[in-house]
Amino acid sequence: MQQLITNIGTGIDQFSNGLGLLQLALLAIIILVAVALGRWLRQSSAMRRVVAQTGLRYRLLEALYIVTPHLLALLLTVTSAGFLHVLKQSPILLDHSLSLIALLLLVRLAVYAFRVSAGERAPIKGWGNTISLLIWIALSLHALGWFEPMVVALDSSAIQAGSVRISIWSIIRVLFTVTLFVLGAIWVSRWIERRLMSINSVAISMRIGLSKFIHAALVALSVLLGLNASGLDLTTLNVLTGAIGIGLGFGLQSIASNFVSGFVLLMDRSIKPGDVISFSGTAGTTSENFGWVEELRGRYVVVRDRDGVATLVPNQHLITNPVINWSYSDPRVRLKLPVRVSYDSDPELALAILLEAADNQSRVLRDPVPVSRLIGFGDYGFDLELRFWISDPQEGVHNVRSDVNRSIWKLFQQHGIRIPVPQQDIRLHSTNPTRS
Repeated sequence: MQQLITNIGTGIDQFSNGLGLLQLALLAIIILVAVALGRWLRQSSAMRRVVAQTGLRYRLLEALYIVTPHLLALLLTVTSAGFLHVLKQSPILLDHSLSLIALLLLVRLAVYAFRVSAGERAPIKGWGNTISLLIWIALSLHALGWFEPMVVALDSSAIQAGSVRISIWSIIRVLFTVTLFVLGAIWVSRWIERRLMSINSVAISMRIGLSKFIHAALVALSVLLGLNASGLDLTTLNVLTGAIGIGLGFGLQSIASNFVSGFVLLMDRSIKPGDVISFSGTAGTTSENFGWVEELRGRYVVVRDRDGVATLVPNQHLITNPVINWSYSDPRVRLKLPVRVSYDSDPELALAILLEAADNQSRVLRDPVPVSRLIGFGDYGFDLELRFWISDPQEGVHNVRSDVNRSIWKLFQQHGIRIPVPQQDIRLHSTNPTRS
């Protein structure tokens, strides 16, 4: 601690004169300009367009946008230092800042390259600046010779928990080591996932299941390896792991069930990405209001309906509740249209018109052929039903129903077939009043 304070005090003494204050002012202006430029670039429409695109060219452009503030800071610092050298001054602070700014630029590029290589769903996405800053601070302290005194200062105060010595530095070391191992495991799992997803000979559900299993296994293994590499005795965690096990058994029961259900769905291939499904007995998800399976995740399934709304359905719900999979074995589905005609109309002609209305629609299959049936005799008309098949339920069901119904109405009007409306007859009986 004393050595660290001495080093900091020496640095302050070196830059407390007029030249040092001038260099500090120039660095402050350079930092403000670079930060303002970086904020403006992140909010610019050009940056958003580049981020939304895919491909090596756009990733290089994004990297250029990210390091532009660092390049500007480096250029301004070089210019300021050169100007002071021309004036026969010794800009020690600016010279040191040049190497630190260059180091920050390299760290930011390395973090961005790691994030891109780990995939779009990498957990460090959006944390690039924060992670880069933390790594840069550690490397800068080492470059300035302040790292070792800082470690000694952070490790000087500690508490003893049995045979384990806990200090601020030991906690930071464990967190850093475990995070490093986890990030490495995520990168490896993303690389394996991309290789698995490119194997078209394996079913898509099997590929997703294997990739998610490998991801979970690698992350769990990386945590154990990180704890061991940081010098932590894993035998001291027996009580902690027992408490975690009890917590998983009670508080995290639903989450664990969803993860297990997700692996079951992936392995038995009952639901796959692209399937058209609906949930029977659930409000708003009848067989006529369905959705498409967009993605199978570890805890939930992403289902998108025709309104563009993505619903996150827990995996356990798909396992324990009835689910209609319209694409499970055959994408063809049969639709039924009930129609009631008046008793004054010819039912045979009405049945023929129903078949003609179905034949006029391009989405209605000819094999199996549409059929029309006389189902029964209602209170005020014949109950008919048109049955036909379609092979593309993902294109919508209500729209084909509407088209067929419109064709039925038009043909009924042309042939004089009348659709009755509910009506009631009231009969009044008059009687002679009883004379007293």
